[in-house]
Amino acid sequence: MRLAEALGERISARGWVLLTGGRPAGVMAAASRGALRVGGHLVVGVLPNEGNGDDRQRTADLDLALFAGMGKARNVINVLSADVVVVCEGGGPGTASEAAHALNAGRPLILLAVPVLWRDFFCSLSKGVESASDGRECCRLIEARLRKA
Repeated sequence: MRLAEALGERISARGWVLLTGGRPAGVMAAASRGALRVGGHLVVGVLPNEGNGDDRQRTADLDLALFAGMGKARNVINVLSADVVVVCEGGGPGTASEAAHALNAGRPLILLAVPVLWRDFFCSLSKGVESASDGRECCRLIEARLRKA
């Protein structure tokens, strides 16, 4: 999770908005923690539930929590709201679906320190998928993609 935390900090230090799935666990929470350490941050989480009752409190540390009430379908919102999609260290089916949605939507996809199987699979689907081994390289790739846009 250190890699995700460092990436969140690097993203925020560049003045970019960090958009995650907003949950208080794993890469989502780590990236949010890192981004919040930088002054002037904006950390947004798109959550699957409706934000009723205790659900409102079950989020990562965020500046803005958006409750989609759409379950896993909120992954499409995450992707379509992003300029660049980064998959950090792999993950589960939800993360894989976000990577696939990014390719379908034509969003740039950067794989950061993912397992070889993930890299090989997603790179086989699109020549535009890029890989990075650390946060510095990932931010350089993000910056290059943002300049092209």
